Amino acid sequence: MSATPAETEISRIEVGKDAAARMIALRIFRAKPASTLPALVWLGGYRSDMTGTKAVEVECHARAIGTDCIRFDYSGHGASGGPFRDGTISRWLEESLAVVDHAASGRVILIGSSMGAWIALRLVEELRRRGEGERVAGLVLIAPAPDFTAELIEPNLTEAEKASLAAKGYFEEPSDYSPEPNIFTRALIEDGRDNRVMTGPIETGCPVHILQGMCDPDVPYTHALRLIEHMPSDDVVMTLIRDGDHRLSREEDIARLKQAIDALIAKA
Repeated sequence: MSATPAETEISRIEVGKDAAARMIALRIFRAKPASTLPALVWLGGYRSDMTGTKAVEVECHARAIGTDCIRFDYSGHGASGGPFRDGTISRWLEESLAVVDHAASGRVILIGSSMGAWIALRLVEELRRRGEGERVAGLVLIAPAPDFTAELIEPNLTEAEKASLAAKGYFEEPSDYSPEPNIFTRALIEDGRDNRVMTGPIETGCPVHILQGMCDPDVPYTHALRLIEHMPSDDVVMTLIRDGDHRLSREEDIARLKQAIDALIAKA
């Protein structure tokens, strides 16, 4: 892997108004001299933050190829403000749009990991709705988990989890990645239904590269195959990694990630 450079300084923007206002932390690397290449925008997964291995390696690669990189934390994650339990796909999408509008003046390649891939697909939808779809030069989707609340959580809820959602408004489950349990709220699940993307054809208008482990215990690779079926008109490449897990953070996985980024830049 790359040697980690001096950490990019944190800046902050405010998203939302009044009681919904929250401070979102960003790390923005600006290439010098200024680059004409698309900026790399990192969209992290559920409960991950911008200091994770893949996020840092994306910035290292941006430095190596001479382009900008934008990393940030959703509200309730990492260095950003706001309660985690207030988080929904709509709320994190609003923050992602605000970050892109604030930090990216030119074209971007969105790199979404797990839930971040869902955010990336919704972000493209919103930019296209605004008539700004050309801003997205490509998508890299890592272990993509679009619609995970409706497709992967709701069908598998236990009676105890359903009871907890009804009584408390959330349920908890052990996490393989943290000593703290995962928390899934009723608001997240209900909002997830309104943000589903795998309900018909998905048109991104840009090339897409999917990286998916076949030993992923959290998002089965069949979910990624279903996603491709919803993208009939896009230029989509999928790399299936036979022994890959959900994180895809090994040295060989990072190498594949950088190759995917380079392939999209070559098409930009």
